[in-house]
Amino acid sequence: MALSESVETSLREAEAALRNALAYAARQEKPFVAKHISDMVFQIDNLISADALLDKLENRKPGDNGFFGSFFGD
Repeated sequence: MALSESVETSLREAEAALRNALAYAARQEKPFVAKHISDMVFQIDNLISADALLDKLENRKPGDNGFFGSFFGD
């Protein structure tokens, strides 16, 4: 099941806010803080991307190799 539009929108907004915080942290905070903010941005981006990939896998037709070629062949 795909992320709902409201959840994806909220995640994108959170990612944008964290990127803004990262810009300030890069200039004013210790590297430890910037590293952890960037990890949060990375995790949000991965969550959205992984959800899209899982949807493609769940919705493929039986026997269809499609986008993945012979990797998932029967």
